[in-house]
Amino acid sequence: MTPSGVARLWLVAGWLLVAAIICLSLMPAPPDLGVEPGDKIGHLAAYGFTMLWFAQHHTALRQRLWLALGLVTLGVAMEYAQRATGYRTFEVADMAADAFGVALGWLAAPPRLPNLLFWTKRRLLR
Repeated sequence: MTPSGVARLWLVAGWLLVAAIICLSLMPAPPDLGVEPGDKIGHLAAYGFTMLWFAQHHTALRQRLWLALGLVTLGVAMEYAQRATGYRTFEVADMAADAFGVALGWLAAPPRLPNLLFWTKRRLLR
């Protein structure tokens, strides 16, 4: 596999994370984490991990700004979509948890943590 092939697979996996966020946001009964603030923790983790995932590939400041804006916009859009379903609720606190997750994902991204995409490329191409 070539380095660009690894990067393409990385991006496909990231878009699958986005698809999972959309599906989980719109399903009638999403999984319960079994803890009191579980819903907010789920939002924080989903958006934070997705930001961290894409930030492995998009390392330039401008790219990360657009990525963060896109993910926060997705979080807001999902809340409005949930309200339109009739079986899910609209919560501003969920939007805040999404945005906070995006911020944490960005803060944890390289160079603070190792670039896992770079490590994966090196490991697979040996």
